[in-house]
Amino acid sequence: MSPLPLAQRKALGAVLVALQFICMLLLPALAAPALAQGAIPAATLLLGAASLGLMAWTLLHNRLGNFNIRPLPKTFGTLVTSGPYRWIRHPMYSAVLLGGAALALMTGPAPGWAVWACLASVLWVKSSFEERWMREHHPAYGAYAAQNKRFIPLIF
Repeated sequence: MSPLPLAQRKALGAVLVALQFICMLLLPALAAPALAQGAIPAATLLLGAASLGLMAWTLLHNRLGNFNIRPLPKTFGTLVTSGPYRWIRHPMYSAVLLGGAALALMTGPAPGWAVWACLASVLWVKSSFEERWMREHHPAYGAYAAQNKRFIPLIF
């Protein structure tokens, strides 16, 4: 497979980010009626807290300006392997999935979990392209990826 030109990579990245944000906006919209009633299950609070904690930990190790919301590596970005990156390759995506799961719990069995599954699929595809391009940009990424799971430490 020949590499995609930069313009196509940017376009693909923009589409994936748009799909990600559509899912991320749909989840709170679907959860809003249950949230408005004020009864928030403990599991939702735990998942939400885990999501926020992982986001904060990630940002302590991979500062704004070093990463890109699109799957393209920053030109002068550095490879981060400390903090949560020591355990998983995409801790921010994991945090988004935890937060999405917290909201999906509030929506009932079908609609929220369907959107969450769509979000997980988009992040899987996005991370696949990101990893391919990280290998091109950071020669050490292949060895790093071989030692760490994608989203869940020691599992997946």
